[in-house]
Amino acid sequence: MIIIGIDPGITGAISVLENKKVIEVYDTPTMIDGKKNKRQVNGAQVTNIIKENLNKDKDKEVVVVVEHVNAMPGQGVTSMFNFGQSFGVIKGICSALSLPIYFVRPAKWKKHFNLIKTNKDASRTKVIQIYPGV
Repeated sequence: MIIIGIDPGITGAISVLENKKVIEVYDTPTMIDGKKNKRQVNGAQVTNIIKENLNKDKDKEVVVVVEHVNAMPGQGVTSMFNFGQSFGVIKGICSALSLPIYFVRPAKWKKHFNLIKTNKDASRTKVIQIYPGV
């Protein structure tokens, strides 16, 4: 089974795992949009990354796991709209490619790894402990 894990934010990432082994990690591809040069998720590149990994072994089952995040206190309306747009782009791509999508809330995966009430660096440290070669 191939698992494609996606952190849907602009500064997120896409990871590809097979049999609990990390195959590839990509920074979420972005592009500049509009007069204010705001970054947004580059849906075409996300699609290419997913398709590239679908074509590696067509006999393998592929599932997508997306972090299901919500608004954070103090985040502005524009920021939340942009985040929601990124989330929607990823959902749309997976739907168009007929890939099963599983949504996991941060509280659930953080609890599993004993990371509740820790900062992002603690999560990064945990990944390095589990996958030292990444």
